[in-house]
Amino acid sequence: MVNISTPVIILNFKTYRQGTGENAVELAKACELVEQESGIPIVAAVQAADIYRVVSSVDKLKVIAQHMDPVEPGKNTGFITPEAIQQAGAIGSIINHAEHQLPLEKISELIKRAKALDLFTVVCADTARKAGEVARLGPDMVSVEPPELIGTGISVSKAKPDLVRSVVEKVHAINPELPALCGAGITEKEDVIRAVQQGAQGILLASGVVLSKDPEGVLRELAAGFR
Repeated sequence: MVNISTPVIILNFKTYRQGTGENAVELAKACELVEQESGIPIVAAVQAADIYRVVSSVDKLKVIAQHMDPVEPGKNTGFITPEAIQQAGAIGSIINHAEHQLPLEKISELIKRAKALDLFTVVCADTARKAGEVARLGPDMVSVEPPELIGTGISVSKAKPDLVRSVVEKVHAINPELPALCGAGITEKEDVIRAVQQGAQGILLASGVVLSKDPEGVLRELAAGFR
């Protein structure tokens, strides 16, 4: 199992044009540069079609998939198997993002599959209750993301600090060693500082960096929030 230390920044490239194809490569290189400068681990979550391209273009940056499906290799046209993302070079995957949610039993199945393949998992939850439910399934990280704040520029750590704190408490009550992250609306250093104050051990974000005119600069500012 690849170890990802905390605090950590997980950047979801989503399907933005700015995070697709050669743009994904340039964004990944910015992630790698800021990681080297700051010492804060940065993980790039890229589209399945870009995994191999990005992994082949960076040195030590950790790359994960944005999603994978709980299906076995075989007759599953259009699905993304854990084996496929691994062979493309990804070290793991996001599971249950607000934009690609799965039933709890499918999340459980994926975590088991990932463990069997030594793949890293970060499972998203939209409430403290859901965070507790997925924490019991044994993922490597849990991240809370209220859907209503995603992409708004209104930070979860500012708008809902009690939610962040509640998630951290629920997750750590189940497993004190399980990192709890937060995401949605995070765009600046102060958002990170607030998240850390509530106990979060990392952030999961997308548009605040991917759509920025200066992704490298924004990443550098966010990383400074952990120091």
